[in-house]
Amino acid sequence: MEVTDRIASLEQRVQMQEDEIQLLKSALADVVRRLNVSEEQQAMGSRRGPTKEPAMMKKSPSADSSVGKPARPMIATLPLRPTVNNGTILPKKGSGTLPSPSGSGSRKDTSTPANKSTVRRANSNEHVGTLTRKDSSDSKGNRTRAGSTGSNSSGKRSDSKQRDPVFNAVTVQIYLSRSAKRTGTSGKPVASAITARSATNPQQTSESSKASMAKKGGAAKVPAARKTPNFSIQLRKSGNEGYVKMYLKGRPITMFMPKEQVDSYCLEAKADLPSNKLKLDWVYGYRGRDCRSNLYLLPTGETVYFIASVVVLFNVDEQLQRHYTGHTDDIKCLAVHPDKITIATGQVAGTSSDGKQLAPHVRVWDSVSLNTLHVLGTGFFDRALVCLAFSKSNGGNTLCVVDDSNDHVLSVWDWQREDRLAEVKCSNESVFAADFHPTDCNIIVTCGKSHLYFWNLEKGVLVKKQGLFEKQEKPKFVLCVTFAENGDAITGDSSGNILGAHEGSIFALSMLRNGTLVSGGKDRRLVSWDSSYQQIQAVEVPELFGPIRTIAEGRGETVLIGTTKHFVLQGSLDGEFTPITQGHTDELWGLAVHPWKPQFLTCGYDRQVCLWDSSSHQLIWTKTMDDAAQSAGFHPSGAVVSIGTQTGRWLVLDTDSKDLVTVHTDGNEQLSVMSYGPDGNFLAIGSHDNYIYIYAVAENGRKYSRVGKCSGHSSFITHLDWSVDSQYLVSNSGDYEILYWIPSVCKQVVSVETTRDIEWATYTCTLGFHVFGLWPDGSDGTDINASCRTNDKSLLVTGDDFGKVHLFSYPCSQFRAPSHVYGGHSSHVTNVTFLYDDSYLVSTGGKDMSVMQWRIV
Repeated sequence: MEVTDRIASLEQRVQMQEDEIQLLKSALADVVRRLNVSEEQQAMGSRRGPTKEPAMMKKSPSADSSVGKPARPMIATLPLRPTVNNGTILPKKGSGTLPSPSGSGSRKDTSTPANKSTVRRANSNEHVGTLTRKDSSDSKGNRTRAGSTGSNSSGKRSDSKQRDPVFNAVTVQIYLSRSAKRTGTSGKPVASAITARSATNPQQTSESSKASMAKKGGAAKVPAARKTPNFSIQLRKSGNEGYVKMYLKGRPITMFMPKEQVDSYCLEAKADLPSNKLKLDWVYGYRGRDCRSNLYLLPTGETVYFIASVVVLFNVDEQLQRHYTGHTDDIKCLAVHPDKITIATGQVAGTSSDGKQLAPHVRVWDSVSLNTLHVLGTGFFDRALVCLAFSKSNGGNTLCVVDDSNDHVLSVWDWQREDRLAEVKCSNESVFAADFHPTDCNIIVTCGKSHLYFWNLEKGVLVKKQGLFEKQEKPKFVLCVTFAENGDAITGDSSGNILGAHEGSIFALSMLRNGTLVSGGKDRRLVSWDSSYQQIQAVEVPELFGPIRTIAEGRGETVLIGTTKHFVLQGSLDGEFTPITQGHTDELWGLAVHPWKPQFLTCGYDRQVCLWDSSSHQLIWTKTMDDAAQSAGFHPSGAVVSIGTQTGRWLVLDTDSKDLVTVHTDGNEQLSVMSYGPDGNFLAIGSHDNYIYIYAVAENGRKYSRVGKCSGHSSFITHLDWSVDSQYLVSNSGDYEILYWIPSVCKQVVSVETTRDIEWATYTCTLGFHVFGLWPDGSDGTDINASCRTNDKSLLVTGDDFGKVHLFSYPCSQFRAPSHVYGGHSSHVTNVTFLYDDSYLVSTGGKDMSVMQWRIV
């Protein structure tokens, strides 16, 4: 046997051994994952008890098998690596309390990661939480980094230069009669003051705040860091009077407390954190419109992808999801290590609730334990990260990263040491893909607009060579790249030029284990090629699913596809594809829950109305509208649901068949609220033309006759709530008014004695005595987009402009009420609501287009 044959034989044996090791690792990872799921469900069952189990919730086999077995500690799959608990770096030495990914107490984002001081970095003062960079003589180049891109930046953030925050005093004036303070019998009020501090940007204008208010409930909003806080609260108790006066942007808002609380209400009392918490249960949606190579199948059977700031690990067979929530803003790229366990994800720059810039960075984490292993590039990257790839030939020891700066800087990292090995300006045009050569860890290929580059890493320097298209015209865009078994680079471009494979751009290429090349593109065709690049077969994906954005190899002969319309499809090259994940493709605002089933409905600017089953996590039906949808509300019978649009038209659909029942038009502006009375006899419609339209409802929600319109607000309607007896209506508006109405005659109620003791069937209004504690220091009135109270009146939840969901105790009538804070959304949270039995919470994101389902624990 010749030497070359012996070497080839040895290489083959080594490869087989590596495959066996990988298989063992995968099996161990799957065992650990199942143990974690089993222990978690067993612990949840013991805490929640049998009464809290949702009636229609499906139990997983792993949960059943865990009953009666003692809980076992989680196996450490990678014991040699320092780990981070899902977003927070664990200490290497010593012990202490580990912070939770979802904070409690005041509105501080506890998910902000921190760097390890013991690891050598280019700049020792870099932190993930704040985008700062210290000037030094680093030979690798110091570059100014600022700005952000992503769902939260569009229309909500400013790319202007960041300024140091200044602190404004927020004074809470407390007026209390002497008798109430037990210091005497005089009826004269005695005042005391409490001062709070909030960080704001000095370059704030009233115009920006007005623009934010004008867009509230509709288009994207003004960046949170530019808002002008003007927030104070006065509380007064004198004689039989008892009210809270809160100022937002200088406007007084008087909120009277119920009579029974006038004497007992304690101004100095501190509200308690709710005993319940939220746990992310399911994420609906996938980001396919502007991301590539973000779909993979792990050996454990889990499909990994991302949306908003959450990485989803979805086991399709067991219908279980796990979530990595270490990121603070939009995730834009993802890479899987050759060991199929370690994953790297990169995010955009962001803005925290206190106006600080959050730096774009890479997080390397364990897909079994969901612990963060390393955080790379804090303060180095600009705007966002667009490409990630692990090396293959050296065991995945290096990671290449391309950011979204003007020069699209390519950098190479020893990710385990968190050390940057090299960096270079890649291109001043867009970069779409970057990958290591499969047999040489020193060669990197990048492609994008008008370029295909081969980079060779030599002694810490990246040397560029231009890729040549010998017999082809140079394409405008090289969109994707993959490698053949012999190491040849195969590219797909905007002209469809992979052997003339497609009409239009080729977005994705994938080389399967058996040597078959699969291509997909704008024409929705999935084409397979043999080793000699002869076409084997072609399959066309239905137009409903959209163009193919990314391709991943599944189990056996299955293939996974991610599309630009946010579908993840599963199928074979010679058969049909079925969706395993789907979501909305534009901004979301409409959300409504079924009155007696575990179902909820979402609608948005993509003109899609979707009815979901919260137990099976499946889409029941979807219907395309003629106009962008803004709001929704179920009739108490559950037979019909009304949809409000941005044009003043509103429609009623049959819940079971999705058939159109009736169509009406009121005004020509968006309809922000659709709300039926508890008895089902009236429908109230809140419009941006400042009116509330009232309709009488008959025949179980199938017949409507207009009663009139409630006129009195000086700004657009934001929220509506009905009284328990359906006799009264309360409304909030864009200029912070609270008005009360008798809807049957469309008359305003001005008597405080009448309104202060009304029992409300729901509480979605963000202004009122029972909820004023939800407003944070420094608010200008636009921070809180939505709120909802549980049916048992114990919890209150809010969604804010900073992608956070806050869980309060109800009533929330103490200033600076504490809350549990949860991240996941990367854009403003537009709506929140509890299911009919208070078992789950559903939240919708604006620009991130995600729907998240949270379990109450």
